[in-house]
Amino acid sequence: MKKFIIASLMLLFSAPTFAQGAFDKFDGQDDVTSIIVNKKMFDLMSKVKMDASDKEAQQYLALIKKLDNLKVFTTKSTRVENEMKATANSYIKSAGLDELMRITENGRNIKIMVKSGATDSQVRELLMFIEGGKEDDTVLMSLTGNFDLAEISTLTDKMRFPGGDDLKKATKSKGPKGPKGPK
Repeated sequence: MKKFIIASLMLLFSAPTFAQGAFDKFDGQDDVTSIIVNKKMFDLMSKVKMDASDKEAQQYLALIKKLDNLKVFTTKSTRVENEMKATANSYIKSAGLDELMRITENGRNIKIMVKSGATDSQVRELLMFIEGGKEDDTVLMSLTGNFDLAEISTLTDKMRFPGGDDLKKATKSKGPKGPKGPK
């Protein structure tokens, strides 16, 4: 019984670190552009003084206090795209993410997956994978924390990262109570 409890605790505490480690192999690759924002940076950003009358700025500050990590990897390399796709698919299965939505548009396939929090609209992790079209980059994005899905448009307005416009359109069209799409 003692071994079972120890094994369970190890599994429980290693799951969040696997989320961060699963995609780290893309950081520093020649054909990959990486954007990585850690909890420390979000904490520093949340301390920036902003006009108290600017409601949008206040919403943004409230959101970034809830974020732990943002990782965005982009590539035009077919080899890296295939590796990203395989890694994302493997991670989606092992992490128990639910499909929020899937979009096929202009030769691009966009998948948005989430790990829910305490309520339907609360998100602990958001994963977006965009298979690049003819001239577009392939984008793999992982966002962890404890935030409301409706707050994502605020983040995409302030932080201009690859795939942000697709994510904004997707979260606005489905919203926190909307259908999760096909499984």
